[in-house]
Amino acid sequence: MRDLVRQNLRFFLWAMLAALLLRLTFFFWIPRVTDDSHFYADLAKNWLQHGTYGITDGDHVEATFSRLPGYPAFLALVFAIAGIDNYRAVLLLQIAVDLATCFLVADLARRCISRRAAKAAFLLCALCPFLANYASAALTETLEIFFTALALDLAVAALEDRLRRTNLLWAGSGLAIGACILLRPDGGILLAAVGAYVAFLMVREWSAGHSAKPIVRDGLLVAALALAPLGLWGWRNWHTLHRVEFLAPRYANQDDEFVPLGFDRWVRTWIADYVSTEEIYWNVPGENVDAQKLPNRAFDSLEQRNRTFAVFQAYNQSNQITPELDAQFAELAAERVRAHPVRYYVWLPALKIIDMWCRPRTELLPPDSRWYEFTDDLKWQVLALSLGVINLFYLISAAAGLAFRHRQIAWIGLPVLLIVLRSLFLGTLENPESRYTLECYPAVILLASALWSGK
Repeated sequence: MRDLVRQNLRFFLWAMLAALLLRLTFFFWIPRVTDDSHFYADLAKNWLQHGTYGITDGDHVEATFSRLPGYPAFLALVFAIAGIDNYRAVLLLQIAVDLATCFLVADLARRCISRRAAKAAFLLCALCPFLANYASAALTETLEIFFTALALDLAVAALEDRLRRTNLLWAGSGLAIGACILLRPDGGILLAAVGAYVAFLMVREWSAGHSAKPIVRDGLLVAALALAPLGLWGWRNWHTLHRVEFLAPRYANQDDEFVPLGFDRWVRTWIADYVSTEEIYWNVPGENVDAQKLPNRAFDSLEQRNRTFAVFQAYNQSNQITPELDAQFAELAAERVRAHPVRYYVWLPALKIIDMWCRPRTELLPPDSRWYEFTDDLKWQVLALSLGVINLFYLISAAAGLAFRHRQIAWIGLPVLLIVLRSLFLGTLENPESRYTLECYPAVILLASALWSGK
């Protein structure tokens, strides 16, 4: 990659300048510090100031395992150097990390396709507004994308250089996957993708009459280093909270916190888009819910609609889901799943996956989430449509690269597996959010860059 940069220095300097200006535009225009950001920051500050990985509860700190320690550790490091609650330093460092991601994705394209594809991948990554937007948000996405690109690049480097530094490269890939998992539990999907691809290579070597021991050894090394940090995290949870927990609870809840599983299952019987996540799912518990905003697919009959409205009327009196109300939601969910199992297990997950991939990524920006109703201010309507077109450009380019240039892409199964496995996982969620697909963008850009790979 160094040789490629030296030989095309002017191209990379101009592309880097454009990338920096795009990211600084988001940094100065609309930096985002969300409720999740404050939660992570609370963990980081308590870790720094009290030596306890926990959340503030009144006048004391309560130890927790509701979030993995990756991002709080990053915030604690920045706060220790730049000052408590210095989010500007956090976002500027994330911008630097995102710029480094551009080089990793370019190197991945160089290894898998060609030097010309590497330049295309660098430009696609540098000018991607979605990556730039999240670099100026105090959330896990930027670091998660960086370590995903690093893990893929090191894995491909190990596959193409089996005779020399293989162990070191596989070890680096495993550690990068471990960092992904410590940032978000669904980082384990990357480990599943790498593991599945290594298993495929093992079967191929064995079928060709070659020894599969080297690739088995490499796969075990990756898994061991990726999972080792979770062993330490699990020991901490057992020692401090007397609970075996190697990741984080699915619903990021405290040990003694009631989780409305019936409500969550009922939501999965109808939810298919981000709008419902914003207007319904995020409001429970804590805020009133306007049941009139429920889509028609949330009811199978007038009688079921009336029962659903009655449950929400009871909920709105206290803004809390009691076990009794949760049982009513569970009964509605069971009834709907029995009546339409294909809808629950196939069509709704498919619609969620499509929505997460294709929706304009405006969740951190001013445009209304109901952009398709054309009731927003003209400038925000134009912004939403423009981002939608840009998103489709990336996806169509990746699909075209996969369809027409797949023979030119070495180790193509690795990025494809990541996209497929992560998409299938996202179809199981109650809260379709387009940001959950961003971890696949290194793979998307890799496939798209094949269109500009040359002969």
